[in-house]
Amino acid sequence: MRRRRLVAVVLPSLLVVVAGTACGERAAGPAAGAPWTEVADASLSVAERGQKAKADAAREALFGRLMARLTEEMAKGGPVGAVAVCREQAHPIAMEVAKAEGVAIGRTSHRLRNPMNAPPDWARGFVAAERATPAVVRAGDGRLGVLTPIRLRANCLACHGDPKAMDPKVVEALAAGYPRDQATGFKEGDLRGWFWVEVPKP
Repeated sequence: MRRRRLVAVVLPSLLVVVAGTACGERAAGPAAGAPWTEVADASLSVAERGQKAKADAAREALFGRLMARLTEEMAKGGPVGAVAVCREQAHPIAMEVAKAEGVAIGRTSHRLRNPMNAPPDWARGFVAAERATPAVVRAGDGRLGVLTPIRLRANCLACHGDPKAMDPKVVEALAAGYPRDQATGFKEGDLRGWFWVEVPKP
């Protein structure tokens, strides 16, 4: 049940995937005791390269569909409408992508807007360390996890910037929809969070 909730709630704003600086500390890896091990791209098996390609395709599909809806709503109803899209439509879109691609997929952050977006166990160490580069982990049962950083774009500041500079109606919508919101006060280029994708054994 926990995994189903994680898959369903993703991407609460206009986001873009980018890479940052490297971090190889142990603290940036999977949670202690978890059956996951970080692996370099060069060490992936043929099967794992296929899994990673599947993860990348799923992430792009989800990002593309949500970006299209958010861009449409921003043009039509402004950022208040975009907040509604995230709250009401992200779930079914994510479920559709997960089913179509045969993966578990979501978005998480070190500063959550929605507590339902807590990271899966294998990503917790990366999130706690604010890992700024992509990570790939393998499980002993053949699953592959892929974590990709997200950085904030200028147009995301309408919902994630300084609340004092935001439209009061957006502040009200966020307070009503996300009473435990931690996802404001960001600046352009800040690390906003991560996409995570978990691909089953081929």
